[in-house]
Amino acid sequence: MDSKKPDNVVFSEEEGYNASLLSYSTSVGAPVIKMDDVVSWKSRGINNVNKEFENKFNELKIQYEKLMQEFEWNELVYNSKFSFEPVIGEIYHLYANNDGTNSLSLIAPNEWNKEHIGTFKLNSERKWVHLA
Repeated sequence: MDSKKPDNVVFSEEEGYNASLLSYSTSVGAPVIKMDDVVSWKSRGINNVNKEFENKFNELKIQYEKLMQEFEWNELVYNSKFSFEPVIGEIYHLYANNDGTNSLSLIAPNEWNKEHIGTFKLNSERKWVHLA
């Protein structure tokens, strides 16, 4: 009959008594080995990363909306009627005509009795910047 070893003795058939070779404590009085709570760590990490992604998404969404608004203003000005070559850095005014078209002019809104759509400035990239 095999002699039964007590639970607090580390013994294996292949290794024998090898408690001193193990990387962890094996005696009854040794500190308890606890598993770290990685679930809460993962949860906090996921929440932080999701907030970061949401903030970045909102920033990109705002940039996209601003870009689309700039595109629409530029399309409106470039599709308007004007019979001169605009100068970079000058301020121009966009007006609505009675026939449904738009006209670009140097005349200020207080000097002309037409429906004023907006005031623009042509920048060095040939992009119309909406001023008012």
